[in-house]
Amino acid sequence: MQYRTLGRLQTKVSALGFGTMRLPILGGVEAQIDEAQATEMIAYAIDNGVNYVDTGYPYHGGASEPFVGRVLSQGYRDKVLLAAKMPTWAVNDASDFDRFLNEQLSRLHTDHFDIYLLHCLHAGVWAKLRALGIREWMERAKADGRFVQLGFSFHDSTEVFRQILDDYDWPICQIQYNYMNEDFQAGTEGLRYAASKGVAVVVMEPLQGGGLTRLPEPARLLFDRAACTRTPADLALQWLWHKPEVSIVLSGMSSMEQVRQNVATANHSGVGVLTPRELELVDGIQRSLEGLRPIPCTQCRYCMPCPHGVDIPLNFRLYNDAKAFGPNSALLSKNIYLMTPEAARSGSCETCGECEPKCPQGIEIAAWHKRVHKEFTA
Repeated sequence: MQYRTLGRLQTKVSALGFGTMRLPILGGVEAQIDEAQATEMIAYAIDNGVNYVDTGYPYHGGASEPFVGRVLSQGYRDKVLLAAKMPTWAVNDASDFDRFLNEQLSRLHTDHFDIYLLHCLHAGVWAKLRALGIREWMERAKADGRFVQLGFSFHDSTEVFRQILDDYDWPICQIQYNYMNEDFQAGTEGLRYAASKGVAVVVMEPLQGGGLTRLPEPARLLFDRAACTRTPADLALQWLWHKPEVSIVLSGMSSMEQVRQNVATANHSGVGVLTPRELELVDGIQRSLEGLRPIPCTQCRYCMPCPHGVDIPLNFRLYNDAKAFGPNSALLSKNIYLMTPEAARSGSCETCGECEPKCPQGIEIAAWHKRVHKEFTA
């Protein structure tokens, strides 16, 4: 296993982290984890050098945390950095800070978390948490030993990402990032900004919900013609590890074969590992996949600001990703849509028409908003 440095913390962390949001399940029931298979997967990863395990309060309908706790208690807890996340959307009162943290410690059978993240921060949630005194609470909870380091996971714009980074002395953050997300949410700009401040960057959704492992026909033809010796998954993961600003890449693996493949890929990862020809191939795949998105939105933001608060480019990006990258990516897009403040969603469009004359692509924005909202709330 290759190891990287966790930002200014100087902790050595495996290039690959184990995400526990997509564990194998039984009977198609999300909360019914196939515990025998999933236990074998986590054990294999740790036995082969993975030392970072990430879980979250809502994963697998709440079943992920107790399951991970049971697995790690079988002699693995001291071998990993354990990361959990506070469900910020469920916080209504300052007393909820301690309530959730203590509940999660109990669920995971541990007396402390190595990393505790504020889950799914965006501008509205951060403002609410600040008003409730989250920054003062973070210092107290860290001092009493219930977690070693505190950070946040993020879903909002690059601008908001920079604002949150500047608002507290964060040691670590988690962002959605892959070669199709360079200008989405925190993006490459946010990645570099965090790294410039010494903040460790944990990458989630490195394969676009699995979409980058199953390239659609035009992109697959490019891949085949290039005679690339890597698999699409290997290329996408190495594209991330190629960047010195990336501290660790999380993968939500759902089969033993995926674990074996990703561990093998991580074993030959490193900064600058991709050749110029491979980087050119990624650029070609990016352009090809962009062409599969049904809404011809270029994210230029000429339509913004919306007088009613709708984030037009965000909604269209989520819809395009859902259509271009298959069912797992569609579920990811839907989840992000539903976690987005209601006022910013397509469903809040008032069809005033103010944005449409500003669009260089001539997109019928109001009509697309109706389709986007229907898609994600069906």
